[in-house]
Amino acid sequence: MMNLISNLPLLAQSGGGGGWGWGEIAIFIGIPGAILISILFYLVNRYRRCPSNRILVVYGKTGGTATARCIHGGGALVYPIIQDYMYMSLEPMTIEIDLTSALSKKNIRVNVPSTFTIAIATDPNIMQNAAERMLGLAERDIAAQARDVILGQMRLVIATLTIEEINQDREKFLDLVNKFCDAELNKLGLGVINVNIRDITDESGYIEALGKKAAAEAINQAKIEVAEAERSGQIGEASAHRERDVQVATQHAHAEAGRKQAERDQRVAVAKLEAEGVRGEAEARREQEVAVAEQAALTAEGRKQAEMAQRVKVATLEAEAIKGENESKAAIAAYEATLDERQAEAKRRGEVALAEAQRDVLIAEKEREMARLEKEVITQEMIERQQIEIAADAEAERIRRIAQGEADGVLAKYKAEAEGVKAVLDAKAIGYTNLMKAAGGNMNLVPTLLMVEKMPELVREQVKAIQNLKIDKVTVWDSGASGADGNGSTANFLRGLIGSLPQIHELAEQAGVELPGVLGKVKEDKQKDA
Repeated sequence: MMNLISNLPLLAQSGGGGGWGWGEIAIFIGIPGAILISILFYLVNRYRRCPSNRILVVYGKTGGTATARCIHGGGALVYPIIQDYMYMSLEPMTIEIDLTSALSKKNIRVNVPSTFTIAIATDPNIMQNAAERMLGLAERDIAAQARDVILGQMRLVIATLTIEEINQDREKFLDLVNKFCDAELNKLGLGVINVNIRDITDESGYIEALGKKAAAEAINQAKIEVAEAERSGQIGEASAHRERDVQVATQHAHAEAGRKQAERDQRVAVAKLEAEGVRGEAEARREQEVAVAEQAALTAEGRKQAEMAQRVKVATLEAEAIKGENESKAAIAAYEATLDERQAEAKRRGEVALAEAQRDVLIAEKEREMARLEKEVITQEMIERQQIEIAADAEAERIRRIAQGEADGVLAKYKAEAEGVKAVLDAKAIGYTNLMKAAGGNMNLVPTLLMVEKMPELVREQVKAIQNLKIDKVTVWDSGASGADGNGSTANFLRGLIGSLPQIHELAEQAGVELPGVLGKVKEDKQKDA
């Protein structure tokens, strides 16, 4: 049957040359066969193949609980009406992540620009997530969702690491970023292919300071090694020079001793020959003996001087040799002391690092405990404090409004009083002006008239000075006799009482006013004048 179907186009093409046409073919296979062939053609046309760089998603009535059927490679038959299909690309997407001001573990903000290469994963479960969440989305929309997820996970990873761990242990940092980002992206149906961290900087310059510190330590270490090498070279050179000088001095001493020995032997031989030459001469025997004795003395003296010089030279060389040995021992001791010092410094650094690590652990425990307290206690206290502040603000506003109303009332009262006083002063000013016009320009008369107007008040004030005196009765025993001034005791008593009152004229003078004489004047005591 399949051979017949495959040969139908050839049979139809050969129909014009005396072969079979489509009509003959239809008659040959019959109507049921034609229907069957049409169905087969339709089914073949509905079969969809999936390329290797795509995922075929068949959705609709797929059977079971799955909302879609994902196929990577191969193909599937898409039933009409109840099913449909779409393709999802597996091509990688590159996303630029410009992460800035991310807070690290030690509260230092860092900038971590990076490039992520992601794509839809081919794992069956992850492909199912992609079909459910990203089917039909454009690449830019998928990249936007992935960028948000990556930014959040990178901030989370950076918050768990210190600057040193981020900057120095890049492998650990990348592993954590891959782990966290891949786990979250899988929920969308994506997977991380590659992460490239371009550079890590911070706003405070801490990373740059770490680099400078490392460079300075490397430079210092190199300087120390160079100095140690130079010192070793100088010590070796000094040792070689010392050995050379010792050997040269020894050879010089041996040569000098040999020369002195030869000279001595020569002198001895000459003396012997001279002694033998004059031995036959009897007259010259004594002189010859004296000459021989002198030569012998000179020879002994020269020998002693040579021995002394040799001993001095040998002692000098031995002293220099001992000095060189002592300097070598001192250099060795200094090197050993430096080695001990560096070992102690390394031990101290290790102990300091251990103490800092323990301190970081304690600080982390403290921060965790503070976070727990902040969550359980401080938050509730802040809520209560805000409630108290709101109530206090309301009470303060109520008190302020009451005080403002009272202040407005007092201000209105004082304004009314001020207007009344102003009206009184204006009326007095008009009255004073009329008074000056009535005085005809006599300025001395105006104060007098004003004082006359105030006389009742002045007298009233004078009366107040004695009105509170509780005197039930006054009994005056007057003998009738007059005093030296011609007045009786009763008159003197009244006069003294009146004299104790403030004088009107004095009060007026203190005010700068001279009262007229018609108002009277208290007579001064004659005795006082005397």
